[in-house]
Amino acid sequence: MNITIDQLQKNFGTKVAVDIENYTIQSGDMLGLVGNNGAGKTTLFRLMLDLLRTDRGNVCIGDTDVSRSEEWKNTTGAFIDEGFLIDYLTPEEYFYFVGKMYKLKKEEVDERVAGFERFMNGEVIGHKKLIRNYSAGNKQKIGIISAMLHKPQVLILDEPFNFLDPSSQSIIKHLLKAYNEETGATILVSSHNLNHTVDICTRIALLENGKIIRDMDNNDNSAEKELEDYFNVTE
Repeated sequence: MNITIDQLQKNFGTKVAVDIENYTIQSGDMLGLVGNNGAGKTTLFRLMLDLLRTDRGNVCIGDTDVSRSEEWKNTTGAFIDEGFLIDYLTPEEYFYFVGKMYKLKKEEVDERVAGFERFMNGEVIGHKKLIRNYSAGNKQKIGIISAMLHKPQVLILDEPFNFLDPSSQSIIKHLLKAYNEETGATILVSSHNLNHTVDICTRIALLENGKIIRDMDNNDNSAEKELEDYFNVTE
């Protein structure tokens, strides 16, 4: 499913947070959004998900303007931060709640959650404790799983590698690549970690002061050198 950005602008006071004239993310793209702190990555994702009102322009998921209809929500999954979670539920209760929104039976939810067994590493379900009492890493896992539970055609994850140990980072990279290949879903990932982004994304958008200043194909990690030069990464 395509995502189309048209004349999109968002300001916070005098600061321009997002200013993108025209940009299209093609159906099936696995796009990495990179940039320094304050570049506008999270704001852009929040505009895409209609969590912020635009000052100008619009975002369409498929043919639907996200600010004018709820239709796109059936086919979109997202996790931005732990504010997305209902922290007074257990993970199981939360997964069932999310499943119910998408008309999934409990058995279907159980089956889909089981597909993330390696990622959960025995630390998420079966502990009879509330989400608020989990570590930041396990909250991250709960959020990512809940975003993927209904097998969305568009998946948006903000800093999905945050708080995860190296093993879990490796597993989620494999899961996201496999999901993209198996379903043709459009996946957007923002990350400070250039290595992870270059490893999994076939296309990279570089954001600076709210503008996309470079749009790079990343076949065979071809964007790595350009990104290292931009961020002045030295050994």
